[in-house]
Amino acid sequence: MNQNSLKDLQLGLADISRLLLPFFVIWLLGAIGLGWLVKSLLFLFGLLLIAPVVAFLGFRWWLKRNVIQAACPVCSFESVNLQGAEFRCPNCNEPLKVEDKRFMRLVPSGTIDVSAVEVDTSAVEVPMRRIEEQ
Repeated sequence: MNQNSLKDLQLGLADISRLLLPFFVIWLLGAIGLGWLVKSLLFLFGLLLIAPVVAFLGFRWWLKRNVIQAACPVCSFESVNLQGAEFRCPNCNEPLKVEDKRFMRLVPSGTIDVSAVEVDTSAVEVPMRRIEEQ
């Protein structure tokens, strides 16, 4: 058995005094009427422990309300941005704005958006044959 193992378990007077000093200081401040100081220090310590948790939960709540994930109206690329922000689509470089939890194109006033519709060619050929027959 190692003979130094008992020396490692022993605490000297210096070690005990280092452990008991904070408790002694708190007791002394409370005994001489400075309990308000001890309470305020404990309050500040508690505030330092609780503030990051509250800030983290508040930030998550804010993100849930203000971060929008939607598809680009031009190229249907899924993107994420903040509510009310203007940005460009990372895929097609179209200027977009977040409105009503979806992305809208930013166009100059007076611009008319037109949707293309595919026309069946067989429907167009029929009237032309009738004209030629006459």
